[in-house]
Formats: sequence, structure tokens, C-alpha cells
Amino acid sequence: MLSRRLILRGAGASLALPWLESVAAAGEDRLKEPPLRVAFLFMPNGVRPDHWTPAGDAEQYEITPHLKPLESLTKDFLLIENLWHKNTIGRNGHWPKVPAWLSGGYVERTVGSDLDSGGTTVDQLAAQRIGLSTPLPSLELGIDSPRTGIDTAGGGFPRALGSFLSWADPKSPVPKEIIPQLAFDRLFRNPKAKVVSGIDSRHHSLVESLQRDDTSVLDVVREQAKALRARGGKADQARLDEYFDSVRSVEQRLAASLRPQKRWINQGKLPMDRPRPGVPDTHLEHVRLMLDILVLAFWTDNTRIASFMFGDAQSAQDYSFLSGVKGNFHGLSHHRDIPETREQYEKIINWHTTQLAYLLNRMKSLDEGGSSLLDNSMILFGGSLKDGNRHEVENLPLLLAGRGKGTLRPGRRLRAPEKTPFCNLHLALLNRMGIPEKSFGDSTGPLEGLS
Repeated sequence: MLSRRLILRGAGASLALPWLESVAAAGEDRLKEPPLRVAFLFMPNGVRPDHWTPAGDAEQYEITPHLKPLESLTKDFLLIENLWHKNTIGRNGHWPKVPAWLSGGYVERTVGSDLDSGGTTVDQLAAQRIGLSTPLPSLELGIDSPRTGIDTAGGGFPRALGSFLSWADPKSPVPKEIIPQLAFDRLFRNPKAKVVSGIDSRHHSLVESLQRDDTSVLDVVREQAKALRARGGKADQARLDEYFDSVRSVEQRLAASLRPQKRWINQGKLPMDRPRPGVPDTHLEHVRLMLDILVLAFWTDNTRIASFMFGDAQSAQDYSFLSGVKGNFHGLSHHRDIPETREQYEKIINWHTTQLAYLLNRMKSLDEGGSSLLDNSMILFGGSLKDGNRHEVENLPLLLAGRGKGTLRPGRRLRAPEKTPFCNLHLALLNRMGIPEKSFGDSTGPLEGLS
């Protein structure tokens, strides 16, 4: 069973939405140059190492089968090697490695009712630091519905750990949107709506009182809250703390909506019709709609921080729609070096890099006053396993696209020293986003060689 806090966090994160269109209409000062955006794209089930890691060095490296769909974009990304998370060693299977991918934390084995991801993920730390500059602090997208229960065959970890990429703190997964229409509506919700979607009845009266004046609800009830907390046991105190944290998040979003920040306004419109209700008929349509929404969110400056899960930790998506493939992703990842099975697995990985190419080309085609949306972004693509068949975690498959507004020098193979903490890259991305953290996770310093 998932924590109630997940719902509260979702409610808090959505409160800035109603002022989106009124901000655009108000004609406030716009930013003088495009902002920097960052996105984290997670692919489950590893890769074929021999079809990912190339021969050659620096700008002169061979295009491997997994990278073939990206061949026309080699000048637009860095192939980064030798990064890992030491805290995932001996953690069994897939599930605990997913939250660690963006946090570097040590994921605890629990019974499921008390999740512990080991840390706040890098995207959510960025959202906490700079997210109030945009209507949406961050945007979380995915394909698979969250799973419940314990995977007894996969090390005894809760499946929920591998169902969420983003974590606001070790106990609070951030819900991802898997329905394209609902994700689209988060960007263009009607500001005149009487009820903000995602807020339950317990929060609605708080929202109404906050809209009437600047008084903090927490200030109004502070003394009563202290007395109530003092009478409660540890469990009740924890629940109250969670509740007050969620209310504080609500207040911060509403306060930001009353003092909107400068936004970047692109010329022209990015044409995209509102998606149909429900899950699309095909997996390809589903993925591409979500990628289009991510691009739209960046293009309209509704958010500068996003994540997308191509699948959960053990994605069982059936890829029989690909020629020569019969079976699901996770099942085929354990190919046991059987040539026929291994080739099917390779085709699924190549399909994913083809979708990445679709996203990058889309972003590259969008002009932002002499630079492209891709130039002004940092797009990290990869996964938490190197070899999907053997669950190897060293030298993770990672690709960083974009120029980061001139702070990245793509077009190269960047080989860090062996067993460099993945969190060194996270720290470097945070610093480029204007977040002067000195450390993150198990980092030993910002990753060198990116520029």
C-alpha cells in the first residue's frame, strides 16, 4: 500500500497550475534569454554491453548497434562512461536500483508500508530549489501504472520502489502521469475552474482561506497544532508532520502564483492537439505523445525540470509489434546468451534509442532566438543496469544530450575514471542549473570534462 503522503505531495505540486494562462495574458516582463532545462529519461532492463560501448575515443568512436538510431545526432550528445552507484551493489534485481538512479542512496528493504528510497532524487532537489520560477516545479511522466506488493523473487523489495523515478524525500515518491490527456491538461488547465484538481476535501478549505488573504494557515493553527502533536504518539506525530509539510507546500505554490516569476515566451506556437482520453492504442503512440508533452512543457516554459520513465523497473511491456520480436522487455532481457533471444532484446533497446532520437530531433528543430531548444537543455538518457542479462551495475549506459546553454561540449565519448560516482554527474547538472550544492548523494565532486 502506498503512503498517503504521495497523494499530498501530488496535490501540493499541482497548485501552481491555475495561474498559467493569466500569467501569459498579464504581459509581465519576460526573460531576456531562454532558460536552461533538464530532463531525465529512464530506460529499464539494461542493454547489451557489446552493442552499447564503442571502440575509439573522444570524437573518434564507432557507432554501435544501440547508438545507430542516433548517428545523425552524434554532435549533439556526450556518451558518458564508467559511472556507477556503489550503493546498488548486492541490492538484488531491478527494484531498488530505480530510485537510486537519481539519488545515489542506499535503498532499504522494507515490507512496503514504509518505503525508503535512500534519498531525494536530483530532479526533485532541483525542483525544491528553483521550481517556483515556473507554473510547474517539475513534470513527471511515465508509461506503466505503479505496482504494489513485494517481489519475493527479486530480493524482497517493494515493487513501488521501481515504479517511481522521482522522490521528494526518502519516504515520498512523486506520482508520474501516464495518461497523455491528463499530462497535457496539467499544462493548460482552465484557470477559472472552481476546484483545483488533485486537492481533496481536507485541503480545499485551506486553499480558499489562502486565496482570501496572505495569512498562513500554519500560523493560524500553530498553537493548536503544537498541542495536538504533543498529545500524539510517534506515529501520529509523523503523520501530522507529513500533513503540515504538504500544507506548507500548498502555501508555497499559492504564494508563487501571486508573485509570478519572469517567464521565457517563445515566438509562435508549438502545434499539438489535446490527446484523446485514456491510454493510446499503441505503445509507440503512447511514448511519443508523452515525449511531445515533455517538449511542449519546456517550449512553453511551464517547467524546466522533467523526468520520463519508458517503463518501470521490470517493465513487461510486450514488444511483439516489432518485426522479429516475440515477448516482453524484461523476459527477453534475460536472454542467457541465446542468440535468437539476444537479438530480440537488442531490437527493443534500439527501439528506445530511436524514440530518444525522435525527442532530440524535435527539440533541435525548435528555434529559440538563434539557438535551439536542445541547445538550451540537458537531456540525460540511460538506465540503472549495464547488462540486463546479468544485472551488472558498473559503467552504466548513459548519454547526455544538449549543450546546456554552452556549458556542455557534446559530440564526444567521455570516459571518466573507473567507478566514478554517478552522483558526480548529478552534482554537475545541479551546478549548471544555478544550484550551488557542494555535494549530492555519494559525490566526490562535480564530474569533470563535460565542457
